[in-house]
Amino acid sequence: MGNEMRITALAESPWQEWLSCSETQLAHIYEPEPGLFIAESANVITRAFAAGYQPAAFLIDPVFYNEQVRAITAQFPDTPVYLADEPVLNSIRGLHLTRGVLCAMRRKPPQIPAVTEEMNRLVILENIMNPTNLGAIFRSAAALGMDTVLLTKGCADPLYRRAARVSTGTVFQIPWYRNDSARNAAPIIGRLRERGYTCMAMALCDDSVSLSDPRLRNSEKAAIIMGTEGDGLCAETIAKCDYTVRIPMQHGVDSLNVAAASAVAFWELQKSRI
Repeated sequence: MGNEMRITALAESPWQEWLSCSETQLAHIYEPEPGLFIAESANVITRAFAAGYQPAAFLIDPVFYNEQVRAITAQFPDTPVYLADEPVLNSIRGLHLTRGVLCAMRRKPPQIPAVTEEMNRLVILENIMNPTNLGAIFRSAAALGMDTVLLTKGCADPLYRRAARVSTGTVFQIPWYRNDSARNAAPIIGRLRERGYTCMAMALCDDSVSLSDPRLRNSEKAAIIMGTEGDGLCAETIAKCDYTVRIPMQHGVDSLNVAAASAVAFWELQKSRI
């Protein structure tokens, strides 16, 4: 194919610059225009394309240039495909390529998803900074029937390579919005309660009710709020909610990892929709 180029050094392509940037720098590389993000693996890249993202360039280990990947690149005959052997790919410190395929994609201007009457199961994430946890939460949210994910300013970017990879590309399948003016979830909760949502803070408090409480499951419109590992939700966020909820624990365990807790919470909340 005419858009394929074998390279012996990353400096022979724009990938040297892109992979030398932090993901935050890459997101702002073309300001005031939207920047780039990097997607890894054929499945994640395919889901990004389905969500309307456009490629800037591919970087592929020829060992992984199989029929599935060729079918992907064939859709974009004007997009350069750089082929580089593993030693070239590993020349950037800290780059660990697990699927042999990278695609630099152009970001889109942020859009606020319309919270419609059909969206009655929402997730609010407050300052979850770990991309692995964030990606796992998105995967559970998509699989277990959540309608939208809202993020505060302190959350990791769902388009970060690790977050998208851990989510298996579901960050491109479920609507989400990052509110960069919200330092915590309290302002978002206030607006949702005005629209009739029952807001539930996941936190270990003396007045916490069990996640299996029928009042929670039977809420027509519900928002579950989850906080970062360690610090959890801030006091203002908890005070704004209708309920503080917990997952009952045994054997002296006080809590689960936030990603694991999200799967339990989402499963419990969607039971009324089955």
